Amino acid sequence: MSIKNHMPQGTQLGFGTAPLGNMFRNIPEAEALATVDAAWEQGIRYFDTAPLYGAGLSEIRLGQALAKRNRDDYVLSTKVGRVILDETETAERELGEKGGLFEFGRPNRVVNDYSEKATMQSIEGSLKRLGTDRLDFVWVHDVAQDFYGDEWIGQFEIARTGAFRTLSRLRDEGVIKGWGLGVNRVEPIELTLELDEARPDGMLLAGRYTLLDHASALQRVMPRAAAQGVDIVVGGPYSSGVLVGGKHFEYQPAPAEILAKVQRIQAIADKHAVPIKAAALQFALAHPAVAAVIPGASRPERIAEDQAALKAVIPAEFWHDLRAQKLVEQGAVLPIDKA
Repeated sequence: MSIKNHMPQGTQLGFGTAPLGNMFRNIPEAEALATVDAAWEQGIRYFDTAPLYGAGLSEIRLGQALAKRNRDDYVLSTKVGRVILDETETAERELGEKGGLFEFGRPNRVVNDYSEKATMQSIEGSLKRLGTDRLDFVWVHDVAQDFYGDEWIGQFEIARTGAFRTLSRLRDEGVIKGWGLGVNRVEPIELTLELDEARPDGMLLAGRYTLLDHASALQRVMPRAAAQGVDIVVGGPYSSGVLVGGKHFEYQPAPAEILAKVQRIQAIADKHAVPIKAAALQFALAHPAVAAVIPGASRPERIAEDQAALKAVIPAEFWHDLRAQKLVEQGAVLPIDKA
C-alpha cells in the first residue's frame, strides 16, 4: 500500500517531533506544546515521533497537544525497536552517535529489542503515551544502526523475523496502514528491499537525502525504492541543522569539510536571494519517490518558516549553479527537472 495514498491531502510537509523529546536542550513544556499547535495552525497534518525521543517525552507531549484534535484529521507515525520501561536508567545509555541527544529527556530505561514481543510491547506503550487508539505508520527504528560493528547481523535477523513480520501482519489485518524502516543509513534499506518476504510500504530515511548529503541514497536507495513502489519519507532535511545555520551534522559537531560545503551552498543561495530552507525542502521533495519531508522544530516560529520555504519561488539559475559547481550529484532530480 502506498504511503503517498495515506498522506494528508494537499501537503507533503510533515512535522518530525524529535526536538519535543528535549533534543539538545531542555525545552519548556509550554513551548513544546505551542510548537505542535503552530504546526496544526500552519496546516500540517502528518506527525512523526518515536519512543527514543526523550525516552517517551516526545510522544507524551505530542499526544497532549493533539488530544484536542479530531483523530481522523491527521496522520500519525511512531517507531518500534526501543522499548521504554518504567524503571529509571542507572547506566550510561548505549545509543551510538545518538547517545547524548536526549540527555534532557526522561530518565526511563530504554531497551533495544526488535522481536515480535517487544514490537507489540512498544506499540502498546506508544499508544498509551500518545493517548490514541491507533497508529497509521510504524517504522522499525535504527535497525542495524551500528552497521560496521559485529552486532548488526544478528540485530537485523531479529528484526526480520520479529518486527518485520509483526508489522506486516498488523498492516494486512488493517490495524496499521503501513510500515517500513526509520533509519539514517542506506544499508538496512538495501537489505530489506532485497527480501522477498518483507513487503514494506515506505522508508523514513533521515539525513541521507538532503541538499547537503544525498549521494548514497541517490545511488543505492531511490532507484530501487521507486521501482518497487516503496515511498520515501525524508527526515532531517536540514542535516541535523548545519545546513540552516546550526552547528550539528549527524547529531555531532559538524566537521570542517561539511562546514565548507555548507558555505559554498550558502554563497549560491545568497547570490540568487534564495532562502536555504526553501532550497533544502524543495530539493528533497523533487524526487518522485519522496512522499513527504518532515523537518523538526522546537519553536513555534520555525513552523511558519518551513511553510514559507515550501512556497518560495526559486529561480532556475540557482539549481543550474549548484549543478555547475557539482554541489548536487549527477542524476539528482531537481525542481527544474520536473518543469
